[in-house]
Amino acid sequence: MKLILYVAGGLVVLVVVIAVVGAMLPRTHRASRTLRVKRSPADVWPVVMQTAQGSSVPVDILESDPPHRLVTRVTEAEKNFGGTWTIAIAPAPGGSDVTIAEDGWVANPIFRFVSRIVIGHHATMDGLLKQVAKTLNEEPALSGE
Repeated sequence: MKLILYVAGGLVVLVVVIAVVGAMLPRTHRASRTLRVKRSPADVWPVVMQTAQGSSVPVDILESDPPHRLVTRVTEAEKNFGGTWTIAIAPAPGGSDVTIAEDGWVANPIFRFVSRIVIGHHATMDGLLKQVAKTLNEEPALSGE
């Protein structure tokens, strides 16, 4: 019985520590990643759009300028996190750079801890860019902050 109490107490302490650390992290963040591909922006745009449409996060389109720029914002129905994604496709030597910049926020301190320390703010954009690279049969070499 003592073991169960120690384990339960330890879990409570762990959750409290995570919540305190999460509360000390900034609510807002900026993250970005860039993928260089050997295709023109016109060739890359439809692949990026098809891949982005597979997201389960509901977004509103704020700006669309094919094949160069798309700006989306998480709908207000989402209460735990939100922000904007700016997807820019720019000509680069030998192809294009596909950059996703996120200006986001995470409300709940526990989710903030997980988003920043466990998963990382880049996880979703990395996944999308790696899928774009795979669809284009290219190496997913990513750069960014």
